[in-house]
Amino acid sequence: MRILGIDPGLRSTGWGVIACDNGRLRHIANGVIQPKPTLADADRLGIIFNGLDDVIAQHRPNQAAIEQIFVAKSAGSALRLGMARGVGLLVCGVNGLTVGEISARAVKKAVTGTGTAEKKQVQDMITRLLAVTAKNADAADALAIAIAVSNDAGKLADVEVGSGKGEVAGGLSAAIAAALLRDNAGDGGKT
Repeated sequence: MRILGIDPGLRSTGWGVIACDNGRLRHIANGVIQPKPTLADADRLGIIFNGLDDVIAQHRPNQAAIEQIFVAKSAGSALRLGMARGVGLLVCGVNGLTVGEISARAVKKAVTGTGTAEKKQVQDMITRLLAVTAKNADAADALAIAIAVSNDAGKLADVEVGSGKGEVAGGLSAAIAAALLRDNAGDGGKT
């Protein structure tokens, strides 16, 4: 099964596709859609729609996941975020994909073990778990969203994570622990 994760934003919409086959997660692709900020909102939303539509056509996910809306600093910010999120939901619906919704806190908890993780921590765990460097923080967040939904919205499931080379069995928590051990062994155990 392939899962498309979407981190919506009018300035930058991150996307990531993972595969979950026989209890093993692996990276398929990731990227970011960044319309020019000088364009009208309608044009930017059209670019996001077309970009996500192309991703779906190219990578053929079976389902999608998108971050739940949260209260932004201002009503205007929340509205603009909601527009980008609506386009993400629309393009998935047009393509017949079911869409799971998950909070940012649940995503962080599923990937890093804590719901208060910083963006950099999420990026680092994506690199460790999937053996890939995401295009940017938004693409890393999208991959994290897909991973979290594959693990029942943050409830750790018995899934192996990695690139297909030497993964650790025993689920996401074991993969996180193994990644941390590898990192510590690489620096002489100083951390």
